[in-house]
Amino acid sequence: MVQVQVQEKYAELTLKKGVNLQKGQAVMINAPIEGAAFTRIVARKAYEMGAKDVHINWVDDELTLLKYENAPDEVIADYPEWKVKLHDTFAEDGAAVVNIRSTNPDLLKDIDPSRVAKANKAAAEAMVNFRKYTMNDRIPWTIISIPSKDWAKKIFPDKSEDEAVSSLWEAILKIVRVDQDDPVAAWDKHNETLRTAREVLNKKNYKKLIFKAPGTDLEMELPEGHIWKGGSAEAETGVTFNPNMPTEEVFSVPHKYGINGTVSSTKPLNYGGSLIDNFSLTFKDGKVVDFQAEQGEEVLKHLLDSDEGARRLGEIALVPDESPVSQSGLIFYNTLFDENASCHIALGKAYPTNLKGGAAMDLEELDKHGVNDSLVHVDFMIGSDKMDIDGITADGKSEPVFRNGTWALDIK
Repeated sequence: MVQVQVQEKYAELTLKKGVNLQKGQAVMINAPIEGAAFTRIVARKAYEMGAKDVHINWVDDELTLLKYENAPDEVIADYPEWKVKLHDTFAEDGAAVVNIRSTNPDLLKDIDPSRVAKANKAAAEAMVNFRKYTMNDRIPWTIISIPSKDWAKKIFPDKSEDEAVSSLWEAILKIVRVDQDDPVAAWDKHNETLRTAREVLNKKNYKKLIFKAPGTDLEMELPEGHIWKGGSAEAETGVTFNPNMPTEEVFSVPHKYGINGTVSSTKPLNYGGSLIDNFSLTFKDGKVVDFQAEQGEEVLKHLLDSDEGARRLGEIALVPDESPVSQSGLIFYNTLFDENASCHIALGKAYPTNLKGGAAMDLEELDKHGVNDSLVHVDFMIGSDKMDIDGITADGKSEPVFRNGTWALDIK
């Protein structure tokens, strides 16, 4: 098992670079019960850094499964009001939100996908206000991961349970740079690299991106006024934070009505405790008009039917194949990691902050600019070392952005 001192280093990194915790600020942590020991370290470190309050929302995979197996549909399709008020109260207080993930990728594989879809939709509808705080960067928030036994065995099936957990700890700590002498300094340097990449793309101001790879031939328009972001973000208070750890992407918003062609997945998608794998989507005028999947096709259908916006795209993210996640050679069955191994796109809601002035626009204004809205936001991976991307400039010229899965632009 990884030493406590190393876990403390990870906890400090999460609080300093993940949410950039300020003295007198409250912290809300969503954490798995299996990770209680690490979560207590995060809580202690938060208090040591001056947090005024630390609240933990515990998640237990076994209890989640029991509920899906036994609760009636009316319970599954209801999201408690007290949970909504809890999250809104912390958000209104300007709290920092830390999400610690380690869910078993196969947790709900035997559950009727329609029940999972009902629960996901109920939660999304209930948490619309809270999501405005995170997706508009009104408060600092971050997502990290720690190993669980089931997740570790999924990635390392030939190892014993203890060996699998240790191996997953080792992989996570390396990818998030905790293995370095000064992880905070390493993240400062990494954020600077991503800042350079997004600045290059913002200067290019492409009208379109064209993606070509095995199973993928997709043309994507970008809205006028789109902004590329990546690495650190800035909250309304001016505090700089890292929403995702790890993060290797620069991302922007596609035009919801300007996407045509077919795109194929390159890694499994863990959605709601079920896996969707080897799937493809065909778009016409921005909307998914056809789809297929070798695994999880019914789950994919429920995802696409979540609401009108679920069949349109809300994000495009560029990740070079040489990212640490990709170079690990592992499939994590966890979107936080797998999306940072590969270029990816997201079905559903776009980040309004990816459009100039977007955070201040209402839904009607955002729609006029081609910015999608939905109850869902689900990333899936489309990149590989065979991915080529071309950018179409304002004067109609085409130039290489990616070749063989890595930057063709001068990103230094």
